[in-house]
Amino acid sequence: MSNYQQTLIKNARIVNEGKIIEGDLRIKDQRIEAVDNEILASQEDHIINASGLYLLPGMIDDQVHFREPGLTHKGTIASESRAAVAGGITSYMEMPNVSPATTSIEALEKKYVIASENSMANYAFYLGATEDNIDQIKLLDPKKYCGVKVFMGASTGDLLVENPEALEAIFRESPALIVTHCESGPIINKNLERIRSSGHVPTILDHPKIRDTEACFASSSYAVNLAKKYRSQLHVLHITTEKELSLFESGAIENKHITAEACVHHLWFCDQDYPRLGNFIKCNPAIKASTDREALIQALHSNRIDIIATDHAPHTLEEKQTNYNGAPAGLPLVEHALLSLFDHVKHQRLSLEQVVEKTAHNPAKRYAVEDRGFIREGYYADLVLVDMHKNTLASHKNTRYHCGWTPFDNHQFSSSIESTWVNGHQVFNNQQVIAQSAPSMRLVFNR
Repeated sequence: MSNYQQTLIKNARIVNEGKIIEGDLRIKDQRIEAVDNEILASQEDHIINASGLYLLPGMIDDQVHFREPGLTHKGTIASESRAAVAGGITSYMEMPNVSPATTSIEALEKKYVIASENSMANYAFYLGATEDNIDQIKLLDPKKYCGVKVFMGASTGDLLVENPEALEAIFRESPALIVTHCESGPIINKNLERIRSSGHVPTILDHPKIRDTEACFASSSYAVNLAKKYRSQLHVLHITTEKELSLFESGAIENKHITAEACVHHLWFCDQDYPRLGNFIKCNPAIKASTDREALIQALHSNRIDIIATDHAPHTLEEKQTNYNGAPAGLPLVEHALLSLFDHVKHQRLSLEQVVEKTAHNPAKRYAVEDRGFIREGYYADLVLVDMHKNTLASHKNTRYHCGWTPFDNHQFSSSIESTWVNGHQVFNNQQVIAQSAPSMRLVFNR
């Protein structure tokens, strides 16, 4: 870990709250002490010349699967959080579908212990909803925990919640934000049976036909209607279809109790990529048509989509290289998420200010994350320094993921992550994770 008590970043292009200004920033201990046009250096300062580079608040990723406990052959909190800080992600919120599933407060706290000892980035964990753990959900302290995750018809085992009475209870009783994976199991099964009954053995090319627009819309609209009925705080994860966008309102995130998210892979890939990448881009909900992808990008502009996340979900190469039916769904993404968004900036599909809003400001607002997500004096120094003109080659060989592969293999990104700070500590610099121990903290929520 860096031993610097003070760091002065000079001449950076600071991207924050809809503006880009050239200026200086001083980090003292864990926090941002000062932001100004010009800050005079002191003897205590470790000086970094950031001329020509962009300084952003670190990404707050509200949806990752780091696979611990129980699935550590795919990834660990240690390995995936190292990849995250290399990608400019300084905080994450991790999902409950591990083994055993995180369906009790006791199980939640066990994950916090693992993270406190191993995570390179700041952390929070969701409680998983089941059809019979409403008592645990009601115990959630909204200041301590990021929320409750509901798999609405698109999971297996205890985490599948389809019973209407159980869903009504969750939306009525949850004291914390409800986040949902929305795909209709009955519609998926009907689509699958139709394909099989025709004598066709399903392949990866059928994936967006099986998990189609109607499966997503039926479930998303059900969740939105429940949230309207009970005035629940609802955040619908990984929207993939143009049709679903009609369920959400445009406007400022502060004024909403129902919000929506898009993920980086659904903004990047489309169904035309299945012949080339196969199971490497098999994920749930499925990557769909190019028209859906373009609609998602436009929804970022209109603010129908409020947040961009990753849904980072690693699986081993062996698992991915089986047949379509046997291959698990999910992609490793945290190391290259921001780089993919900066490519959108280069091609003028998004602005740098929008990327910061959707990956840092809005997650901080939606979850009421205490003192993070902005470049403000007094806030924690969770920062990423970016060179927008220095290429980064993604490959299976150089990725930091435990699984050892990336869906972006052999893609040359147009930018690079130069440095990352977590709580004032420089943890990544010059393409190396440099911290010897984790400077991370448990996220706290002001709600």
